[in-house]
Amino acid sequence: MSYVIGGRPLAARLVAEMPSFVRQVVSALVERVPAYAQLPAEELSGDIYRVTEHALRAFALVLDSGELPSADELRFLRESAARRAEEGVPIDVVLTAYHEGIQVVWERLVPEARPEEVQDVLALNALALRYLQLVTPVVSAGYLDERQTMFDDERSARATLLTGLLAGTVEAQGPYVVLALSVPPHPDELLPGVDTAVASRRKLRRLRVELERHSREPLSSLTPEGGLALLPGEDLPLERIVADVTRAAGVPVTAAAVAAPPSGVATAAVLAREVLAVASGPGLFRLTDVLLEYQLSRPSAALGPLAEIVAPLTEELVQTLEVYLRRGSRRPAATELHVHPNTVDYRLRRVAELTGLDPTRIEHVTLLTAALAARRARP
Repeated sequence: MSYVIGGRPLAARLVAEMPSFVRQVVSALVERVPAYAQLPAEELSGDIYRVTEHALRAFALVLDSGELPSADELRFLRESAARRAEEGVPIDVVLTAYHEGIQVVWERLVPEARPEEVQDVLALNALALRYLQLVTPVVSAGYLDERQTMFDDERSARATLLTGLLAGTVEAQGPYVVLALSVPPHPDELLPGVDTAVASRRKLRRLRVELERHSREPLSSLTPEGGLALLPGEDLPLERIVADVTRAAGVPVTAAAVAAPPSGVATAAVLAREVLAVASGPGLFRLTDVLLEYQLSRPSAALGPLAEIVAPLTEELVQTLEVYLRRGSRRPAATELHVHPNTVDYRLRRVAELTGLDPTRIEHVTLLTAALAARRARP
């Protein structure tokens, strides 16, 4: 089918005036899409110009035959999208180019349509929509396949570097801050009928994105429950980073931080995990924040008997005792636990009954603190 607008076959006119159309499309892209305005002039006049011309010639063939692009044409568009992905051009910018090309042709030629050519205009509109419906997923697939390949390569390289640093077998520029993270379940993970795996992966993705936002190329080995992250640099705003990660994850994250040169990452990772094990979170902890708990949790003949002091306590009583000792009084503890202050009093009395140690008596606080540290340190 040959579409006629303004008394001339549309396909023939598009081919005859191709240089003018290509320049107009490229100009429209630069004017309407900020990302194209930032491209080097040589790329605009080179690769972008050639791809635009090829796409318009392919569309002219569609107009001339009334048939959608062949497999070879689609393969070219797919490969072109892959090159844009490799260059880091966002996918929305890539897809916009095809829509802008059709829009330029439409805006330039359709106003010239005569009354008797209305049917051709309607048919042209339907064909252009079918063309975009076919091309958009092909271009998207080519782009995303290349991005996935790049991501896999980058992730593999990062994983190799992380493994080497933790094993002490590779050299790298530093220093690093090693973060050991403990991430509790998100409320969505506990809702009946909700896919736990999906909810946990969403939480993990938000956490990773927030780390990426704060640090250039962080290295991480994270699961929905936590893990290790290596942040390059020094004097990082760790309190803000942990606060933002907590907000993004939507759960109270506990983090232990240890700074180290590349050669000391392996040792720092061990220490960060040990600090995390004795930290009474949530929040950010350094070794200096838990010196007593850390020392009390070191392997010794006293570790087992210390842990046995609080062994009779339920998890609810342990949590209440930890919060109370950290906050220093019952009202702040009640606020954090979302219970009435009288409930805190009742639970503390139960702790005293079961352990023989009263959390409200200052002479018993040190021993209870040590017992809790020993409990956290035991497997």
